[in-house]
Amino acid sequence: MATRRVPELDPALVAQWQAGGGELVDLLVQARQQVGGVAAFRLGPRPTVLVTDPDAVQHVLALRPDRYVKRSHRARLLIGDGVLAATGEAWQRQRRLLQAQFTGRGMRRYEQRINACAATTAARWAEHARTGQVFDVGDEMRRFALDTIWRSLTGHPLDPATEHSLAAVPAVVAALPSLPADSAAAQEAVAGELARVDAVARRAIAAARDSEPGPDGPGLLHVLLEAAETRPEYTEGLIRDELVTLLVAGHETTATTLTWLYLLLDRTPQAREQALAAGAEGSPERRQAIQALVHEALRFYPSAWILPRSAAQDDILAGYEVEAGTDVLVCPYLTHRDPELWDDPDRFDPARFTVPGRRPAHPGSYFPFGIGPRACLGLQFALRESTALLERLLPAHIPVFRSTPKGAVHGITVRPDGPTPAVLRG
Repeated sequence: MATRRVPELDPALVAQWQAGGGELVDLLVQARQQVGGVAAFRLGPRPTVLVTDPDAVQHVLALRPDRYVKRSHRARLLIGDGVLAATGEAWQRQRRLLQAQFTGRGMRRYEQRINACAATTAARWAEHARTGQVFDVGDEMRRFALDTIWRSLTGHPLDPATEHSLAAVPAVVAALPSLPADSAAAQEAVAGELARVDAVARRAIAAARDSEPGPDGPGLLHVLLEAAETRPEYTEGLIRDELVTLLVAGHETTATTLTWLYLLLDRTPQAREQALAAGAEGSPERRQAIQALVHEALRFYPSAWILPRSAAQDDILAGYEVEAGTDVLVCPYLTHRDPELWDDPDRFDPARFTVPGRRPAHPGSYFPFGIGPRACLGLQFALRESTALLERLLPAHIPVFRSTPKGAVHGITVRPDGPTPAVLRG
């Protein structure tokens, strides 16, 4: 089959975008609209290829992951050599150890902790409703998700001092896109926040090593400490990195998804009513409908909006030549909004995930947690905790927002660009 060069976005448009100081997503939208699902442009010395076409997505992430590799994770200064940033044999070893913790069978040990966190949040919301207090929905979602992953890691509920210290985690994540390119300067810019995170990690590791498991049994941290007894690669540093990785991946994305969901429901209130009408409390039908709400929120705002890869060798992608060294940007954010794949993609419609035939069947058309060997380990965990919380909150309360964000910030995640103050009504 004849091959050709990847079609390129007009360099004048790239220059115009650079001069205007726009966000990367703005350039990617132009490339997708004007060139197509495999589009090239240049921002620096290496060529860049944007991938949104489902076949090309599957090729890069699932069929040829050995040819399209991670070069360096954007959050490495925070997560170090944790499983999200690791590569090669180290990544394979780390992923194997953690994978069993997030299977259906492994998930059962965390059900009690997830339900306890959901109950705690529901009680807090009931108090907000009783007093008429104004609160921030995004803050509440972060608090819930952080408590959930902390209990899963340590076996203990999140205490106020630890919660205060771990506010440094979203602060670093939010700062990452604007940090200096020089690694030493980047470290210096967030040194205080990193020191607070490191202090929390040291205390948690020491407590897990020196004391009995918490009331809900051992947590993921104990799994890492047990691995260190027989695997020399699990040094104190790597245990710290895995702990922080799980903290970051285990709460930031879930909190953001739940916040977006409530903002979407504010604009589409009938979606909440339809989910609750799908079945009785606790029924499989209602649970499926609530999960569809989460999936549709993830279609709009996937956990990782962009998945960078580097071509490790020459390849043919969707009939186009891709040279070794090319930066490849797989973008679920744009694939999920492609009108050639999704009917009326700007409409919030959870029925896409409950009615057969309403969503594209191709695995490369919906991948909020990635696909292939590097797909997110925490998919089932995130869906379970989100569903457990929404099963309690949706029937009882409707947030009435005092103001809503005007847009989104495309950083490591896609987050609302402002606060989300609200009061509750039943």
